[in-house]
Amino acid sequence: GIHPHDLAQILGEKNICIRAGEHCASPIHRKLGLSATARISFSVYNDEHDIDLLIETMKEAKAQFQL
Repeated sequence: GIHPHDLAQILGEKNICIRAGEHCASPIHRKLGLSATARISFSVYNDEHDIDLLIETMKEAKAQFQL
């Protein structure tokens, strides 16, 4: 229920980078009635701390938007 750009902003404030937008897939976004989606990608450079911070920050975002 959080707009992807809002989620990207909240996560970015904790130095967590995600992609928000159409991701070069505007036809499917239009078909599904979506203005944007959020995409999280992991790398060999991420560790358990990064994932824990992501989960905790997403929970905080959910609470912030009272979802």
